[in-house]
Amino acid sequence: MPSTTLRRALVRSLGRPPWSPEVWRETRFTAAGIPVAAPVWLALTDSSLLFPLLAVVLAATSWLTALQRGRLRALYGVELPPPGRSAALRLGRLRLGLAWRQITYHLLVGPVLALGALACVYLWGVALVLTTVYAWVWMLPLEAGLRGELAGLDVLLTVTGVLLLVVTPWLTTLSAWLEVRAARLLLGPNRAEQLEQRVEEIAESRAGLVDAVDAERRRIERDLHDGAQQRLTSLAMNLGLARRTLKDCPPDAMQVIVAAHEEAQAAIDELRDLVRGLHPAVLEDRGLDAALSGIAARAPLPVRLDVELSERIAPTVEAVAYFTVSEALTNVAKHARAKQVDVSVRTAGGRLRLVIGDDGVGGADPSRGTGLTGLRKRAASVDGTLSVLSPLGGPTTITVELPCVL
Repeated sequence: MPSTTLRRALVRSLGRPPWSPEVWRETRFTAAGIPVAAPVWLALTDSSLLFPLLAVVLAATSWLTALQRGRLRALYGVELPPPGRSAALRLGRLRLGLAWRQITYHLLVGPVLALGALACVYLWGVALVLTTVYAWVWMLPLEAGLRGELAGLDVLLTVTGVLLLVVTPWLTTLSAWLEVRAARLLLGPNRAEQLEQRVEEIAESRAGLVDAVDAERRRIERDLHDGAQQRLTSLAMNLGLARRTLKDCPPDAMQVIVAAHEEAQAAIDELRDLVRGLHPAVLEDRGLDAALSGIAARAPLPVRLDVELSERIAPTVEAVAYFTVSEALTNVAKHARAKQVDVSVRTAGGRLRLVIGDDGVGGADPSRGTGLTGLRKRAASVDGTLSVLSPLGGPTTITVELPCVL
């Protein structure tokens, strides 16, 4: 909590000697804010400078904020988060958010805190003078007559200087803490803006992760297609050649060759299905339209496919759309008892819209099975949505909307 942090900092400051690096770091940090606030003080003494100063602050808000952020980072080691995009200046109007808080800091809070810093610097000078009063009084010439006048005050002035050396680090720590606290509240993003930035970062990270997974899936598909599948194909060809040419082979040996040839053919078919499930080559070579046409041709029931793509679609989104349609047709064939399926694919307004409808028995409920839940999660992985309309008795309509570009 802020109060606890301040209390700990003040307690630590009381135990520091005035010459410690921490004390001088806080002093340098607070003193560096005095020149920035000097124009505001000058404008307050001369009303004719007030409006020009206001215009300059309005025009140079971002520059002044960057200057204060650099002071916090370089002199005190505090990294202030950059402003969010929601707080930018748009159409000449100051939006509620970071912009008005910046101006409040530069015109009001910053100058007030700089006055505190000026007081701390002044106290440091007074403490230094009073603590060394014995030294500089004895350096005065005898003709000045000040030695006698200050003779009774030497001890009092020295004690006062020592007390100031004890109290001034405490006041400097308080001033530095107030400056850091005010800068975080007024120059940095607030809680809502931080959450907004975090959501944007998470969305970008998720998009990068989805792209990386899709790229890895493509790599595995290429490796299987160019490696294991080619070796199995070569093995099957050699076994088939042996099956046709070795006529004088004993029956037991021929039976082994035939069995091995059939197993190799079955392994090739399974591997081909696996490769197609990872990432169909036709999707990358000929696009979504051709890939969906292949799904419709292989489906165990009639499929009417209507595809109209007028916008560019990201490869990751194409893969999600392909597997969504493929899984939806598989679910229809297993559970819907449908006679026909209609698949419509359209792009409009930067969105890809998939509509899969069947004339089956209906009653599909995403909460009761993993099939539709998996489709919904697949769509959500690219910021898409899925809705299901499936009354008892049918028909069932699945609508999926995906962004064309991540």
